[in-house]
Amino acid sequence: MATVIGSVGSPPCGACKFLRRKCTSDCVFAPYFSCEHGPTWFAAVHKVFGASNASKLLQHLPVHDRRHAVASIAFEAQARIKDPVYGCVAHIFSLQQQVTHLQAQLMQLKSQIPLASNLMETWSLENQWLGNCNAIVPGNQTVLSNSSNYQAHDFTTNDNPI
Repeated sequence: MATVIGSVGSPPCGACKFLRRKCTSDCVFAPYFSCEHGPTWFAAVHKVFGASNASKLLQHLPVHDRRHAVASIAFEAQARIKDPVYGCVAHIFSLQQQVTHLQAQLMQLKSQIPLASNLMETWSLENQWLGNCNAIVPGNQTVLSNSSNYQAHDFTTNDNPI
């Protein structure tokens, strides 16, 4: 004999709460439809599949597969309520379109990598060239050099050091 869960002090599961019946210890819905969110989730499952069909489906599955089955039928039921014609297929199609769009963007970005790489290489070579050659500082027109063999000279005056 199954014991009643709701009368002992614990609330009934969401399915029994929605169906307004006593929740027993062998209730197939109790582990999967909590008392807080269960009634709204089970309402969708009941509306689309029916409580009896959902119960039969769960009873024919191994216990370790039931949680995934409940998640699946609850998702499908909510999708069927939102879109009675296509159900979750509309959501799958939308996700496939997003994947296609993102793959196109990825291909576009991959095609730009060689261009960016060449640009970065050119920029790096230009910076190395500028760092190694003599630079003229505008203002005092002094030639600067990284080499110790050269002496700085002020070209703004007319005195010739030679």
